[in-house]
Amino acid sequence: MTERGERLPAGSVGRAAMVSGVLIAAGTGLGFLRDLVMADLFGASGSTDAFLVAWTIPETVSPLLIEDAMALLMVPVVTRLLAGGDGLRPLVGTALPRMVLGLSVVTGALAVAAPAVVDALAPGLAEQGPAVQCVRLTAVTVVTFGVAGFMSATLRAHHRFGPPAAIYLAYNVGILALIAGLSGAVGITSAAVGVACGSFLMVAVQLPAFVRCLRDAPGEKDAAPSGSVDVRLGLAAIAPIVVYTVTRQSQVFVERFLGAGLAAGSISHLNYAQKVAQVPMVLSLLIVTVTFPRLARASADGDTAQVARRIRQDLAVASAMVLAATAFLVACAPAVIRVLFEHGEFTSADTASTAAILRVYALGLWGQTAVGLAARAFFAQKKPTWRPAGVLAVGLAVTAAVGGAFAASAGTLALAAANAAGITLAAVLMLVGLRRGVAPVPLRRIAADVSRLVLAAAGACAVGMLAAGALDAPALVQTAAGGLAVAAVFAVLAVLAGPDLVAPWIASRPLGGRHRRGRTESGDSSEQADRTHPSDRTGPAAGTGADGREHPARAAGADVPLGRPLR
Repeated sequence: MTERGERLPAGSVGRAAMVSGVLIAAGTGLGFLRDLVMADLFGASGSTDAFLVAWTIPETVSPLLIEDAMALLMVPVVTRLLAGGDGLRPLVGTALPRMVLGLSVVTGALAVAAPAVVDALAPGLAEQGPAVQCVRLTAVTVVTFGVAGFMSATLRAHHRFGPPAAIYLAYNVGILALIAGLSGAVGITSAAVGVACGSFLMVAVQLPAFVRCLRDAPGEKDAAPSGSVDVRLGLAAIAPIVVYTVTRQSQVFVERFLGAGLAAGSISHLNYAQKVAQVPMVLSLLIVTVTFPRLARASADGDTAQVARRIRQDLAVASAMVLAATAFLVACAPAVIRVLFEHGEFTSADTASTAAILRVYALGLWGQTAVGLAARAFFAQKKPTWRPAGVLAVGLAVTAAVGGAFAASAGTLALAAANAAGITLAAVLMLVGLRRGVAPVPLRRIAADVSRLVLAAAGACAVGMLAAGALDAPALVQTAAGGLAVAAVFAVLAVLAGPDLVAPWIASRPLGGRHRRGRTESGDSSEQADRTHPSDRTGPAAGTGADGREHPARAAGADVPLGRPLR
């Protein structure tokens, strides 16, 4: 819909999706390039550890004020204002100044308390002085990310997707430009200056379109914003998502807290390995994102059989992708890290440490993917739910306990193993919770699907390791040989082990098609384990609350947290 409530033409939606995809991909690519540049210029040292402690601030604020809570709260509010013919200016005039004032207080508090913040995040850090300076610079993102998130949500409600999709492109351009210009003079602090300047560019890139929305909006400036009640009601629905997001981000807090007491460069090694490991997890969830509207629709219709079938099929596809990637990363980690990072100040010793961590991190990729997928199903329900946050808290406790017990003896490998153990436990508990609270998910069949894929991945990993190790060749050639071997063997073993794993997902046509109970138009019938009694259906009003209001996540058509994105 446009500002006046007209529905956008299908072609406009397609163009918007294409433009958004290109801009988001460009921003993600520059984010990865940023990490490669930092590895080349600064390597992995106490100074990079100091910056990464400060990086925790924008890394935490981003999902809260841009990607998740802000969008899920503001998009439905603005959409209802537009649908009712109300003006946008009263809401902006009331909410935005208050938000900026509150976030400015938080920024000031972080700047003043920067030494205490560093002590809390990373006690025993080797270079606390640079970390304090970087914290004070990155603290400004609390305000700028808040304004950028407010603008993004408003523009998306107006179906203007280009500027919001460009924010991370502008952000990383700012960081790279400041690193290039100042790294010779101020070292790692140039990256923190870049973060601050890049965050202002996130606002600047959206400002023209945002001003046009305000200029075109109807309504008097002194009119009361009719969305204010929606904001208060939405906070109750958003609270579980906020807690879920912070709890998931707390894995990073635990790693950096424990890693600060290890050798200089340990936090940096963990960060570089994590950035590489995230790529297949994010890609697998982006593929499954295509089916999320169908899952949300089935949930809104109370069709628990379709929800259960959708979860199983999506998990099979995502598991296949991420387990194949796990096999490749475990088999070829040294060659991959050497190709990507071993330049400039990043030494062969850094490569060895990062590659060893990557191999352990990769073992938790399935858990990361499964948690992200299961969270979608939980947050698509008609009522806010605290179960994902509670489950992640259990996983976080395991991560902290394992890491705390073994970090002194096993170092960064213990922290990576703790991360993998905690998130995998959380994934299993979340899938069990889906069956109890969301839909009759066939857990035995899911376990069988994943087990077959794990065996295929193990076989592919062994062959890939032999193929890469047998070559006395440059790292790029070893990476290519190992990757081809893993892909070929995994494809063969996966088909032999379970030819039915991916075919139903393809046949189900996630972008269209009519549904009948227990059968889709493409002919795939419901499994016996998925068929439910009519009493299991929640009714056609599953997308609304007791007061008849639509749940903010449903009204926004928004996605739920995927974990730490590549920003």
